[in-house]
Amino acid sequence: KFKTLKNEGNDFVKQGKYEEAVNKYSECVKLNTEECTIYTNRALCYLKLYKYEEAKQDCDHVLQIEDSNIKAFYRRALAYKGLQVRKKNTAGI
Repeated sequence: KFKTLKNEGNDFVKQGKYEEAVNKYSECVKLNTEECTIYTNRALCYLKLYKYEEAKQDCDHVLQIEDSNIKAFYRRALAYKGLQVRKKNTAGI
């Protein structure tokens, strides 16, 4: 079941259907909270959806389990960058 959901999520990513992929990955997380790739994949989707805080949280979770996960570091950096840009843009309003 887990593998099927993960593959369905991956297929949605390839099609650019990030909301659908997030839903599949979230179902995977309910089945297995220790699988780091689910979180980094979901973080990628959140980045594509401009949900930077959610992406950061997923990456933080991965880095608690696996403190040298390069994808998590990279995607967390992108999330921080997105949050900074958003903060800068809303500061001028």
